[in-house]
Amino acid sequence: MKGLKQKSVILLVVMISAMVGFFKGPQAKQKWAIKVKSKSDHRRQMAEKKSIERSGGVLLDDIEMASYHS
Repeated sequence: MKGLKQKSVILLVVMISAMVGFFKGPQAKQKWAIKVKSKSDHRRQMAEKKSIERSGGVLLDDIEMASYHS
């Protein structure tokens, strides 16, 4: 179910970015796609942190995550 949802979101982003690119140009298309992707990544990271917190795990900051969980 997660895979289908993720694929549909990616398809939606690609379709909308094509429309933005058609009307405002390729640079605006890239900026919009990057903004949407970073927003999605941030939401996913926050959900992972909440799940770790609920299960009783220790929350690590970004530097600790990068050094211990490569």
